[in-house]
Amino acid sequence: MFWLDALDEAFVGPAWHGPSLLGSLRGVRPAGALWRPGPGRHCIWDLVLHCAYWKYVVRRRITGEKRGSFDRKGSNFFPVPEPADARAWREDLALLRAEHARLRAVVAELPSAAFSNRAGKQWTIGETVRGAAFHDLYHAGQIQLIKRLQTARRTR
Repeated sequence: MFWLDALDEAFVGPAWHGPSLLGSLRGVRPAGALWRPGPGRHCIWDLVLHCAYWKYVVRRRITGEKRGSFDRKGSNFFPVPEPADARAWREDLALLRAEHARLRAVVAELPSAAFSNRAGKQWTIGETVRGAAFHDLYHAGQIQLIKRLQTARRTR
């Protein structure tokens, strides 16, 4: 199914365009995930939680589920957990994977005709699912850029 293929290509790959979201996170350790390219800029860890949250939001929009069941309090961007150690990093990567699996399961159950239905006021379910895939790719690119900036900083 096109919709699942798009979600999976953006999240796990393989993709002709470059790393998927998970591919961009391969080898990232907690210290690298916490590094910020400048004051007020997002770190990789911020982006992982943000992506998990938006997978949750898309699933909620498709199903009509009420707010309040996401693993963290708040919305959009979340504070990095304390302590920000290897265990917390693994847990937040697991949260990202779990939210992807939940979204994927909902999309897999939809009949083809449902993708033309509205998921909220502005977008169809199909547009929303496609947007979720694009969102993963956008942030995969950001993560790749942050990793490059880290490397450039170390080599100065």
